[in-house]
Amino acid sequence: MAKIKIGWAEVDMTPNCKVQLSGQFYERVTDEVESPVTCTAFALECGNEQLVICSCDLVSISDNLMKDVRDIVKSKTDLPTEKIIINAIHTHTSISYKKIKNLVGHITFGSIKKFLPDDIKYEPRVQVSEGMDLNDALNHIVDCVSKAIISAWDNRKDAYYKAGFGRVPVGMCRRVYYDDGTSRLYGETNNANFDCLESGNDSGLELIYTFDENKNISGVIANVACPAQVVEHKNFISSDYWGKVKDYLRAKFGKNFFVLGLCSAAGDQSPRDLIRSVQPSEKQSPSIGGSNVFRHRADPSMYDVEGLRCIGKRISNEIVSVYEQLDGEYFDESLLIHKTFNIHFPLRKVSLEEYHQAMKEINEFVLAHRGQNITFFESSKMYSSSGIAKRYITQQSINRITEEIHVVRFGDIAIVTNPFELFLDYGNQIRARSKAKQTFIIQLACGSAGYLPTEKAEKSGHYSACVSSGFTGHEGGNLLVSETLEKINEIF
Repeated sequence: MAKIKIGWAEVDMTPNCKVQLSGQFYERVTDEVESPVTCTAFALECGNEQLVICSCDLVSISDNLMKDVRDIVKSKTDLPTEKIIINAIHTHTSISYKKIKNLVGHITFGSIKKFLPDDIKYEPRVQVSEGMDLNDALNHIVDCVSKAIISAWDNRKDAYYKAGFGRVPVGMCRRVYYDDGTSRLYGETNNANFDCLESGNDSGLELIYTFDENKNISGVIANVACPAQVVEHKNFISSDYWGKVKDYLRAKFGKNFFVLGLCSAAGDQSPRDLIRSVQPSEKQSPSIGGSNVFRHRADPSMYDVEGLRCIGKRISNEIVSVYEQLDGEYFDESLLIHKTFNIHFPLRKVSLEEYHQAMKEINEFVLAHRGQNITFFESSKMYSSSGIAKRYITQQSINRITEEIHVVRFGDIAIVTNPFELFLDYGNQIRARSKAKQTFIIQLACGSAGYLPTEKAEKSGHYSACVSSGFTGHEGGNLLVSETLEKINEIF
């Protein structure tokens, strides 16, 4: 046991010019701001061990972003950079930037553009050249994130903490399973072929409250099993529901209160109840909303700003409620163990037969569109086929991908990371079998390796479970669970 020191910092990343938005099949450029996008850093020192978590209002964290931030932090502090965790809340209304994936590169995911002859032109929805250059956007984000981490590390002081647990309905399964054994992301449920939602949901809210040396509350770490993508299709900059959580909590605790929002395993989750479906006020993406949906008395539309306010209020109310019921001592001493290691995940492969079928579909698409301009609507229909074709090319030279994983013990709490949009079942397996009294799971951390679906999801198909959607499959998921649990249980 040793005395703890805690530091907090938040940096506003909101650009002051037009910016490309990341997270949809179609292009979006905007300078309209619904809410600021920020990066929030939490620094913890205990004895000779360190932990820094920086939560970013971004769709994902790329390998090059991680490297560039760590290089800056290394040049300006004594913080061991392997102790830095950077994660994304997975908002689809934040800054798009230049991303580089180590080894596998851009050829893995589906895009028909690679296969188009010269007489078929891709016509973007908007001219992306109007927005901030992707290299400039990367530099801007790197500057903000590194400032947040350095500031939090420099601000660390004697502190206290308390852990808590709450329940709040946020994430629900977004994959609809039908009686023919197929699934569909955001599929319709109001027909006789609907069997069930493919997985459950997790309403648990894992919480750590921090206090300054005078036992005044200073911040909260909140782990929610749902990505921040209520307004994912909108054409404005937004921190989604986490921005509203911060607003409500700062109204209660003061403007200097910090919120570290962490997304738990939630690759098959969204903020939407597909049983009591409420449609968006506008529909732009082909994946959003059904065509024959009954009107239900339910939540406000979880595609619109009213949904942000609703979820923000739910989470903040529960954080306040749990805080007001906390009892027991304030902890200013703890045990901190922070392990960083690599897992070599098997690349999810396709067969020669699947490759030939994909190329057949691509060639038919090309023949049907010769001499035409195509948009994201046409391109998105070929997402799966082009992804299969690209994966076959990739697997000729690559068998595995290597990803960075963190396992932390903080008192009786475990904190674990992964770089995936990790399906809920894997997170449930880790939590249920962890020897820690409480387990925080941070997805989309220290890298971005796409969706990691279950075996059931792979068999039932569609977006988020197809080869085009991620680097590894259920074998990788099982490996992640076993390796993570082994490391947790070694330190407990």
